Amino acid sequence: MKVIKIGGGSLKGKGNIQDILALVAERGPGHIIVISALSGITDMLIDGMTEALRDDAAIPSIIRRLKNKHILVARHILPTGKFYQKYTRNLNDHLDQLERLYYGLNFTKEITPKIADVISSFGERLSADLIASALHSRGLQATYRMPHKIGLITDGKFGDATANLPITARNLQKNLLPLLKKGMIVFVPGFFGVSERGDITTFGRGGSDYSAAVVAAAMDAEILEVWKDVPGYMSADPRFIPEAQLIPSLSYDEAAELSYFGAKILHPRTIEPLRKMKLNIAVKDTMNPDASGSLITSRSPKARRLIKSVAHDTDIAILKVHSSGVGARPGVLARVSITLTENDINIKSVVTSQTCISLLLAGKDIDKGYHALKGLRPRPYRRLEKVQDVALVGIVGEGLLRRKGIAGKCFTAVAKRSVNIEMISFGPSEVALYFLVRNQDLQKTLEAIHSTFFSALSPPVGKT
Repeated sequence: MKVIKIGGGSLKGKGNIQDILALVAERGPGHIIVISALSGITDMLIDGMTEALRDDAAIPSIIRRLKNKHILVARHILPTGKFYQKYTRNLNDHLDQLERLYYGLNFTKEITPKIADVISSFGERLSADLIASALHSRGLQATYRMPHKIGLITDGKFGDATANLPITARNLQKNLLPLLKKGMIVFVPGFFGVSERGDITTFGRGGSDYSAAVVAAAMDAEILEVWKDVPGYMSADPRFIPEAQLIPSLSYDEAAELSYFGAKILHPRTIEPLRKMKLNIAVKDTMNPDASGSLITSRSPKARRLIKSVAHDTDIAILKVHSSGVGARPGVLARVSITLTENDINIKSVVTSQTCISLLLAGKDIDKGYHALKGLRPRPYRRLEKVQDVALVGIVGEGLLRRKGIAGKCFTAVAKRSVNIEMISFGPSEVALYFLVRNQDLQKTLEAIHSTFFSALSPPVGKT
């Protein structure tokens, strides 16, 4: 039995969804499919919360937009008659419940973490019903089961929950195995579970990948397949490096680091539930399902190239905390990090010296972080500085830390292109080296590194 994850990028447009239906009809029977929301729906749900909070008169329009988006797809993939009528009744029931939640939010004048999680979980609920209904109308045995009904139990942390695997495994095997033994296609909405108190809790944006990994581990699946709208992991972003090549195999750690560096193929937490079982992940292209894709295993097999990929992320900024002797004064880093955490700001990385703490934040968090630290009293710093317009660049490969000369080779290649490096981190991870450059230097930085570590030993993807 496999667990298959279908991402929202593959559920975009009526044509793509028809292709997904054909693929699921062929390869889905007897397997579990963890499904994301239709493309753009989660953003609509989240934006709707702000609209509903501001004015309850906007709520009917929010519900109407969500309904129209799903009805447009349903008309294309469901035949008129009983299947379409049943789906629209279910859709109306879901949207009635969602509408009540929006009105409740407006009444309380507060978007609590609890209500935010409940509302944002509706995208996956609606897509599971839609796709299962479409397959059922084609004569296939297809059904869906909601995570909170089958016992996908979490620790109860809103917005960033973690699954309780032992309890979840018992619940899912009890509730899903009988369906699988009948050869059914079983859909499970991704992105959320339920606490032991009965609260809907989400796994964070992009968390459907993590959901799929939890289900795969809980069901002791033979493999987790992740169906995407890309060929797999690449040696670089093809939009920047057209000659980028497919990475046929990589390790858990390499995949996790590439996720951190902006290769948005898997959610960074996807690996967590699978490590103990050493369960493999296959990343497959929905537009070319017979292609090899990328296989992720517990250990990276020996390859002719140590470096697997050069990745980058432009949603980055640095918050510098300047103060004399910060490296020798106890508690400064703790006060800074606690303050940012209390303001729901994630610190991606920290580099310290005797005179400065450099905090790597998401670009959207830089102003919020700056103002949070401005409010500290007494101030543990002399000056705060925001550094924007930077990109994070990383080279990833298992054994990188143990191989002599890799860092020197990388920085020499970049220096030859007259690029100044802002910040370096090498050592905390055994499989990654990263540094910062100015956005204007990103293209030539990627070109320099890729041409240095990826010679023309093998053709790019799609060429022979």
